[in-house]
Amino acid sequence: MVGTPQTEAGGGRGAELPDPATEAFLAHRNLLFTVAYEMLGSAADAEDVLQETWLRWAGVELGTVRDRRAYLVRITTRQALARLRTLGRRKEFYVGPWLPEPLLTAPDVAEDVALADSVSMAMLLVLETLAPTERAVFVLREVFDLGYDEIAEAVEKSPAAVRQIAHRARAHVAARRPRRVVSAVETRNALDAFQRAVETGDLQRLLDILAPDVVLLGDGGGVRQAVLRPIVGADKVARLLAGGWSRGANLLSLRPAQVNGNPALIVRLAGELDTVLAVRVDDGRITGLYAVRNPEKLSHMARETVLSR
Repeated sequence: MVGTPQTEAGGGRGAELPDPATEAFLAHRNLLFTVAYEMLGSAADAEDVLQETWLRWAGVELGTVRDRRAYLVRITTRQALARLRTLGRRKEFYVGPWLPEPLLTAPDVAEDVALADSVSMAMLLVLETLAPTERAVFVLREVFDLGYDEIAEAVEKSPAAVRQIAHRARAHVAARRPRRVVSAVETRNALDAFQRAVETGDLQRLLDILAPDVVLLGDGGGVRQAVLRPIVGADKVARLLAGGWSRGANLLSLRPAQVNGNPALIVRLAGELDTVLAVRVDDGRITGLYAVRNPEKLSHMARETVLSR
């Protein structure tokens, strides 16, 4: 399999500088990965899209390209759209709820509040409710601030059509996203309270930090045991979590981590990575719990992923 360039050529005597096509691709690689990941919710598929982008970019006559960044984003968007439609068919046969693939992210992602919000598990799940072209337009416009003409070329629509799609997608997302962007401090405080309640088995404290209409989603992919349908309501969720923790308390451990630019918890079983637990917080209480257990989705938790806009 042909891979994509990962890093620039090493320094030192005799080291060869990358050719212009490779140099341009490397300069924008993190941006292209972020575009693909936000459109797909899958790091593995985003990496595949980058490989396809590189193969097409390597065959482009650079002298004909006015804006290399825009051209690369256009290729990535088109490849991601094709992959997104394939993913939709795959998800129809997925066992249990499908959750985005979590990423262990560098601290600087959290510093870009808009980027951290856009890649949060809660937002990626909202984006899942958009049609493929709507998702592409929303991501390119609202997250990366591309102009309508650029987006039109990427999705092969007229600028007027893109404006209408953007308006529709923006309204759709606004109706489903949290009412406001929650600070990392607020999320961390809620997670700290949640962790203490779970570890101490304090059911009342757990009920206090969970919103009455909290929803728990679990993704085991048919490989690991997980809830096969959403669990709704503080009482049901609290009792499920408290019961599960009490049965394996000697082997389970919870540790905070930065996941998708936001505070999250890593659950280890006998020292091995078992679950990534992300949350959605509104008004200081947890309204969404997203437990990813599918081992195929945990490979990007071994090292930090760099995201950029």
